[in-house]
Amino acid sequence: MTAVEPHADLVGLLADHSSDVEGDPRDGGDELRRLLREQRLVSWFQPIVDLSTGAVVAHEALVRGPLDSPLHLPDALFGTARRHGLLSELDAACRAAAFRGAAVHGLVEPLSLFVNVEPEVLDSAPLDVLLEIAASAPGHLRVVVELTERALAKRPAELLRTVERVREAGWAVALDDVGAEELSLAFMPLLRPDVVKLDLRLVQDAPGPDVAQVMNAVNAYAEDSGALVLAEGIEHADHLRLAQALGAGLGQGWLFGRPQAVPADHPPTGSLQLPRRGTGAGPDPLTSSPFALLPEGVELRRAPKKLLVELSKQLEREALRQGSTCVVASTFQEARHFTPATTGRYRDLAERTAFVCALGEDLPAEPMPGVRGATLSADDPVRGEWDVVVIAPHFAAALLARDLGDDGPDPARRFEYALTYERSTVAAAGRALLARVAAQDEARPVVVPQQAVVPAAEVGGSRRASRPARPGDVPSGPTGSGVLGGEVTDALLRRALAASTSGVCIAELRRPDQPLVYVNPAFERLSGLPAEQVLGRNCRFLQGPETDPGVVASIRSAIRAGREWTGVVLNHRGADREPWWNEIHLSPVRDDDGVLAQYIGVQTDVTEHVLAQRELAAERDRSAAHLARIEQLAFTDPLTGLDNRRRFETRLETALWDARAGGSALAVVLLDLDGFKAVNDTHGHAAGDELLVALAARLRRRLRRADLVCRLGGDEFLLALPGLDPVVAAEQVAAVVAQVCQDVTEPVPTGFGEVAVGVSAGVALHPADGDAVTALVHVADQRMFAQKRAHRRR
Repeated sequence: MTAVEPHADLVGLLADHSSDVEGDPRDGGDELRRLLREQRLVSWFQPIVDLSTGAVVAHEALVRGPLDSPLHLPDALFGTARRHGLLSELDAACRAAAFRGAAVHGLVEPLSLFVNVEPEVLDSAPLDVLLEIAASAPGHLRVVVELTERALAKRPAELLRTVERVREAGWAVALDDVGAEELSLAFMPLLRPDVVKLDLRLVQDAPGPDVAQVMNAVNAYAEDSGALVLAEGIEHADHLRLAQALGAGLGQGWLFGRPQAVPADHPPTGSLQLPRRGTGAGPDPLTSSPFALLPEGVELRRAPKKLLVELSKQLEREALRQGSTCVVASTFQEARHFTPATTGRYRDLAERTAFVCALGEDLPAEPMPGVRGATLSADDPVRGEWDVVVIAPHFAAALLARDLGDDGPDPARRFEYALTYERSTVAAAGRALLARVAAQDEARPVVVPQQAVVPAAEVGGSRRASRPARPGDVPSGPTGSGVLGGEVTDALLRRALAASTSGVCIAELRRPDQPLVYVNPAFERLSGLPAEQVLGRNCRFLQGPETDPGVVASIRSAIRAGREWTGVVLNHRGADREPWWNEIHLSPVRDDDGVLAQYIGVQTDVTEHVLAQRELAAERDRSAAHLARIEQLAFTDPLTGLDNRRRFETRLETALWDARAGGSALAVVLLDLDGFKAVNDTHGHAAGDELLVALAARLRRRLRRADLVCRLGGDEFLLALPGLDPVVAAEQVAAVVAQVCQDVTEPVPTGFGEVAVGVSAGVALHPADGDAVTALVHVADQRMFAQKRAHRRR
């Protein structure tokens, strides 16, 4: 088959950029420019297999430099590209090489080709050029673009736009490394990947609760969307059996073939049966507002702001229950509505959920730590909306509201709104908000030596023998990144690390017990021990009985997986074991063969900050308890402790929405005591109060946890019974009311003797008797009076 000719536009793009930046030839910059200019990058291909048939249905393209180049392996290629600002050009060249290689080797329809997009260049990837290259292939290329979770939180807007562009091109989307971080589970329903690629640890590690959590979410998404599940890292038959048990239909790994420059012949071959995605016309989901994405026919209601506040808080509480796999996206109209009380709630959301964003006029790109924002244009319709979107693998809800422009007091301002649990609508609203979120600035990397033990390595064409690191020695390595006008020497690195106020240590993973082989002076101060008492020991000596074992387990898990880790852990200092809080960032270091060799740790003493946070948390708890008490006084009956009418109607409104969404029935029951005035007249009001308290307790015991009860005032009580079967709701509520009336009419012992009253009850059913709180209460009231008149006639 004839090879695809290099695309002129892409060659020009690479050549133009490669000529305007010069650098040190020893760190690979010139070599990378040459490879890009001469189109020397090639793709190696690894097969992807249908586990039910054994047929090869796709290949993943993995970039390589020439065998004789120091940039042969991907780590060296992409590391060099990042240092020299060539990542976008390299990323485009990788996909061009993949398309050319696929055409040369006949990897065209019905086979599919998996290619990767680097997260850092999502907003600048030259997709149009690549579409032309793919179209010029002698055979139709079925392309699946792989996106990694590294892009999810940092650049959600660019990621969503890339997904839309990929789908417009007729290509499919795969989400890579799912399960490596919980964030991938949270974003899965928003990205709607056609293929879910499981992180290799899911089939290579022993099953546990974390694996069960991942597969529960993945299989739920696959069942709902029709997406395919692909297990990576299958190296032997046990891995294969576990992958199939987890629900994977596709597999990839050494059991089926290693990456090769020339794909092996793998009969039989087959075709990926990807889910069908609708392409119907409608508003652009990434530029429309969430309210505009509500489907036609959705019933819209009107309510004052104070009701929307309560509904929003309820959704926030639900998000906290969903936890670390939940995404929360909200709008606040104006920055002044992001109040101190809101800040406290959103601090909790940022700490306990996967991703939180808050948008509004004049809200910054980061309204508070852990919460993402955006700069909205003056004509953005989101400025006029009140939206709260909560989505997780097993939950989806959205409050979507539009300001009606009322004047007057802020709490009384009215909104037109809908509360929806329809998953596709909630996901579309979430995408609309995330498409506006500003990209997160990349953190500046900490400059540290690359290796703690200098291996035999080629440096400037020569080889030097390895030697162990000595106390206080800063080992040599390749030239540091981001250097202008000279070489980074060992002496410079030594002085820089000695001057650093952050503790720096290096652990050697290739030695038994992974000992520390380098520490800087700041680490000695933080640990309270000199270097000679630290080097050669595992860093666990910093831990103590009070150190959280869960945090330690998280660190060990990250090291086993070769991932970065950042967090705060309680450590102990010196011989007297003084406790201190250590904020640690751990970074893996790999050798030239890509094997994990060392871990670099950067430590900062954040004890004062942690103690201050705890004091603030305690103060918030005290304030919350005080506010809860105020709220209790405002919304409960002071005599019986039951809800008052105001709280009851708010909760009943929510119960009605749930009934509409779930298709269930709901009953409203009004109870009026017969003969209560006689108790007061005969025994006094104190006896009447005792009677009311006793009857309130009986009602609580009789009703279910989800049922609602309030005292309207005097001798009237109002009940709501949600979750009834619409077919037999009348019979169900009649049985409950009969039991309640029997309880109420039983004599009550009081300090003034035994007293008893009768009761009249009126019942209204949703939806038969009405669809609004006022209508249902009115019907129940009429029927209660009719029964009371009947009692009087008897």
